Amino acid sequence: MKKTTLHILTMLLVGTMMFAQEKITKQGHTNQNKFKQLKYELATPNSQRTASGAPGVNYSQQKVDYVMDIILDDENQKIAGSETIIYHNNSKDELSYLWVQLDQNMRAKDSKTPDIQPTKISKSLSKKRFESSFSETPFDGGFNIISVTNTDGSKLSHTVNQTMMRINLVKPLEASETFSFKIKWWYNINNHRKIWGRSGFEHFTENDNNNYVIAQFYPRMCVYDNVEGWQNDQFWGRSEFALEFGDYTVNITTPKDHMLGATGVLQNERDVLTKKELKRLAKARNTFDNPVLIRTQKEAVEIEKSKSKEMKTWKFVAKNVRDYAFASSRKFIWDAMAVDINGKTVMAYSLYSKEANPLYETHSTRAVAQTLKTYSKYTFDYPYHKAISVDGQMGMEYPQICFNPGRPEADGTYSDRVKYRMIRVTIHEVGHNFFPMIVNSDERQWTWMDEGLNSFVEMLAELAYDKKFPIRRGYPKNIVKYMSGDQSKIAPIMSKGDHVYEFGNNAYGKPATALWILRETIMGKELFDHAFRTYSQRWMFKHPTPADFFRTMEDASGIDLDWFWRGWFYTTDVTDIGIKSVKKYHTKVNGDAIDFIEDKTIGLGFGTDTNSKFHYEITYNKPGGLVMPIIVHFSYTDGTSERKIYPAQIWRYNDKEVTKVFSSRKEISKITIDPYQETADVDQSNNSWPKEKKNKFEKFKSKIKE
Repeated sequence: MKKTTLHILTMLLVGTMMFAQEKITKQGHTNQNKFKQLKYELATPNSQRTASGAPGVNYSQQKVDYVMDIILDDENQKIAGSETIIYHNNSKDELSYLWVQLDQNMRAKDSKTPDIQPTKISKSLSKKRFESSFSETPFDGGFNIISVTNTDGSKLSHTVNQTMMRINLVKPLEASETFSFKIKWWYNINNHRKIWGRSGFEHFTENDNNNYVIAQFYPRMCVYDNVEGWQNDQFWGRSEFALEFGDYTVNITTPKDHMLGATGVLQNERDVLTKKELKRLAKARNTFDNPVLIRTQKEAVEIEKSKSKEMKTWKFVAKNVRDYAFASSRKFIWDAMAVDINGKTVMAYSLYSKEANPLYETHSTRAVAQTLKTYSKYTFDYPYHKAISVDGQMGMEYPQICFNPGRPEADGTYSDRVKYRMIRVTIHEVGHNFFPMIVNSDERQWTWMDEGLNSFVEMLAELAYDKKFPIRRGYPKNIVKYMSGDQSKIAPIMSKGDHVYEFGNNAYGKPATALWILRETIMGKELFDHAFRTYSQRWMFKHPTPADFFRTMEDASGIDLDWFWRGWFYTTDVTDIGIKSVKKYHTKVNGDAIDFIEDKTIGLGFGTDTNSKFHYEITYNKPGGLVMPIIVHFSYTDGTSERKIYPAQIWRYNDKEVTKVFSSRKEISKITIDPYQETADVDQSNNSWPKEKKNKFEKFKSKIKE
């Protein structure tokens, strides 16, 4: 009886387990394949943004024009302005209010920016750093808004929310309507060498002079579009700007002895330049090989010894730009050179103090010229009339002008490190004229769309400037340390810049590397260059999103890259592809059949093979999460070698490992995966067969480590 009961219980238990197993095997799951399409991640195409990645028939964007009168107070380091803003509602939406950016409020006394930054005591600080961090009298920055009015002078209701100001309209602004209003303001200019900032002044104790690099200096309209609505995210200091295109009429009043460079075409050259400077400028406009000095170092040194009490006004007009900036100083040396962009002459300028020479005189304007040539080759012809590099001792970019670092020692000597850094940053910042000053992405939301794309083309310009240029970011091997680091400190590329840990690697290095791999390894130069140029030209003077970029690159190349965007941009997965096992076979005729016989020797073939071939069954595994092509280098016993690339799609059925048979008339002595580090493989120890034996010293080191 007990045996029968036990038997019944056993049968019931087995039946239950079989039923449970059957339920498990029938249970469904979502599509986890690395090659599934990006349908859910990307916004649904519409008549404004098409499935091809191109702007649609109903694409529209707002336009904002500015008329500004600016006064630079050199004695008190203040700037004051009066501006008229003309807002064109080109959307089909009714707007009940407008949003204005007040970026300088990041430095206001009541700014929340310092409060969100973690701080701690260091054991030792430089005096400069201590004064900046622990000043008893904090810098009194931020906009002082004198008035916000209608064009007739009547008050206009407005609300300031930190770095944003809402304009409360009396009646909604209808589609196709225009609204104009005025703002008067002033603020104290920060010393950007003491108080960090994207603009400000640098003080020189010798002769008591200042170099001004002025940006984010005026209240600017926010972007309104069909993607974000109003892009009115607060400015915390890191993620940059979203801006509308428009036309600018700007009058800037400075001391009479200042030299100034700014966005736009100078309207009154004869009023603000000397006859000698005008003559030299005319020569520069026809000189394409070497920079021409417009104001020499000798002249600048003499001018900076005294200060003029008189003022002069520089008048500029800028068409179809998204922003405005300028630089001004009595210390500035000025040189210029013409650049031929497919038959159109563009001017490359540099403004710099004597402290930056001879580094700037030797390299700055030449670097500007090379940038314009290279970027025009890979995107579109540079549409503006000039590009300026300013000795601003920072790295920041604006339409037609940028502020760059790099100075020699007091005796004029400089290391290669200083030289290449100066050239690198100059190329990068001038390159921003293309991304995002023309291909006008939302920097506040997607930092990588300007910094990453720009860092990629920067590499091409650097190599054009110097074939041996020490590339800092973009080569796959250079990103390995970051990608293989602490995952808790790594965010996907598709992250807002304010929220990432390693800003440089996330927004600059990794996306630049991704594009380099696409061009050099996955797509090939011809297909990539055509697609990248198509994207750039489609979105000139428009607001592209990541989806527009991803879709255009696929649409113009005929290559499905969804697997690549998902892995590289939406995850923090890494590349790690290895060789799990290799089996060598020779064949033997057995009647009507061919038998494969495993050969467990290495480098010793039987030579009895049908067609004298060697056959290798190679199992590749993928400990890393990224799917990537398998780049294999076969070395043969006769000293020759062969390269084989298996497309990334080889992983579509098995994301962990895949086995391939490779046959050759030559005997293999070594197999190596990715020997030139093209895929950012984070672990090279599993990349070769047979595995390289450690020498005694390496074994000893491993033992100590354990």
